[in-house]
Amino acid sequence: MKPEITTKEKIAWIWGYLKGRRVLYFIAILGTLAYNVLQLTVPFFSQKIVDTFLSGEHASENLITQRDLLIRLIVLMVVFTLIRVTIVYLDCMAYEHASQEVLFRIRNRLYDKIERQDMHFYNTYRTGDLMTRLTGDLDAVRHMIAWVVRSIIESFSLMSATLIFLFWMNWRLALLLMITAPFIFVIIIRFKMKVAPMHALLREKFANMNTAAQENISGNRVVKAFAMEEYEISQFNERNEDYRDTNKKTALIWLRYFPYMEGIANLLSVILIVAGGLMLILRPDLLTAGEYVAFSGLIWALANPMRMLGNVMNEFQRFSAASAKVMEIDRSEPEIRDIPDAYEAKERLRGEVTFENVSFSYEDGTLPVLKHINMKIKPGQTVAIMGETGCGKTSLIHLIPRFYEPTEGTVKIDGRSVREYTLKSLRTNIGLATQDVLLYSDTIDGNIAYGDMDLSRREVERYAKYSAASDFISKMPEGYDTIVGERGVGLSGGQKQRISLARALAVKPAILILDDTTSAVDMETEKQIQQSLRELDFPCTKIIIAQRISTTRTADRIFIMQDGAITEEGTHEELIRKGGYYAELVRLQTGETA
Repeated sequence: MKPEITTKEKIAWIWGYLKGRRVLYFIAILGTLAYNVLQLTVPFFSQKIVDTFLSGEHASENLITQRDLLIRLIVLMVVFTLIRVTIVYLDCMAYEHASQEVLFRIRNRLYDKIERQDMHFYNTYRTGDLMTRLTGDLDAVRHMIAWVVRSIIESFSLMSATLIFLFWMNWRLALLLMITAPFIFVIIIRFKMKVAPMHALLREKFANMNTAAQENISGNRVVKAFAMEEYEISQFNERNEDYRDTNKKTALIWLRYFPYMEGIANLLSVILIVAGGLMLILRPDLLTAGEYVAFSGLIWALANPMRMLGNVMNEFQRFSAASAKVMEIDRSEPEIRDIPDAYEAKERLRGEVTFENVSFSYEDGTLPVLKHINMKIKPGQTVAIMGETGCGKTSLIHLIPRFYEPTEGTVKIDGRSVREYTLKSLRTNIGLATQDVLLYSDTIDGNIAYGDMDLSRREVERYAKYSAASDFISKMPEGYDTIVGERGVGLSGGQKQRISLARALAVKPAILILDDTTSAVDMETEKQIQQSLRELDFPCTKIIIAQRISTTRTADRIFIMQDGAITEEGTHEELIRKGGYYAELVRLQTGETA
């Protein structure tokens, strides 16, 4: 179980991302303090005007003899109000600028983190959950920087400045108003205890809803193929209802405490009217009319922060739940990464691949997927791997580019363990094309040149010809400039596989790995592809997972896997003579016998 991230750690994390904007943010905080202190100027001048020109002992005389003072006080009220409004505007701009900069930095950092993670990470986190962290959770972080911090400072600075001013002006009445303060803080603490777990739960419900939407949108063909639209709609509706109900429960917690907060805030006016009125009537020596006007003008400066504290606490708990999820990704490190002083292969690798007593099992599995694999593939050889579904073929080839690490043994390329290479130099020497093809929403040209963006159109066309894709591409409306839909929507399975193969060839790999890449193409096209692979204009070791004998027949070496182990090895003719799994497969597919 991961340790809980403390509030102090969350604040320190945000402060780290404010680097370069900290001075601006500090100025914004000072601006918040300044414009809240300036809130006192109008009541202060109002008190002076009332006591000097309206209700004081010499008010009538002062109105005649000190008219200039009256004008100055009125002008000062206007000037300070304009100054305050200007500071508020600039202050909000500063907070927003700082928050957007932090949002930009964190989002880039998270995307960088996600891109560099290993397969274990992607097996652990759902796509919808990651999207929630990059969108809704980050917005809660931005809201914290731009609004919550400002509101906290505003509430406490306004309340503190007002109380100091009121105590300076009339400590007796100010003390009576402070009777309500302890009740406010008790309510806030109880509210925090109730709402904190609800925001964490609400965030999980939102992630579940996003995951359901993402999975069903990306899998729309399967949904339509089985006519399951109504079922999926009902499933999404259940998650949406769950999120709505949790949202309601969270909101109702605040609504449950809101009447108490509002009642106590309004009680301030009642105290002022009763206590202040009695002082004016019974003890005018204790409270002047001007002071009463000033108190009336500032009662909101005590009531509003009390009202605001509930909203602030609510938003802070939302931030707390969201930031914990964002920080989890920000702090995550891939298990598979470059070792210290990893070897940077600057020259093209020869393509010799060796498995030395390799065993492997997934972290969530108890049984080994691969058992003591020993295999040596010479540079330039074409090797085929065959076996029943689930025997470990794909897991085996995933160890070559270090998608996973073997639990035992060593995988070597050119005599050096794959762990000793930098991941970049290792993987740039490997071309991989799988049965399950992912194409991007880009042109066909862009998809083929994905591994080398500097590839010329002529080279793109050459690799498309190698993969037998050039014919169907030339018949498309825009040729190589045709935009393929998301994940290759609009193309057949065979067409996508051929574009994927062209993409793998375009990087001129030292090692080409094909995982059942031609399973969706016809026999004639497959024959054409096999011929092209034999005539590549660059040296390349080819490792092919296939189920068709037509694909494996011409391989230099064929390995048969069963239950995670290599049970047969040899050429096509040698394996037929052995009369094992391969010979039986040949008999079933072609009718040939030894």
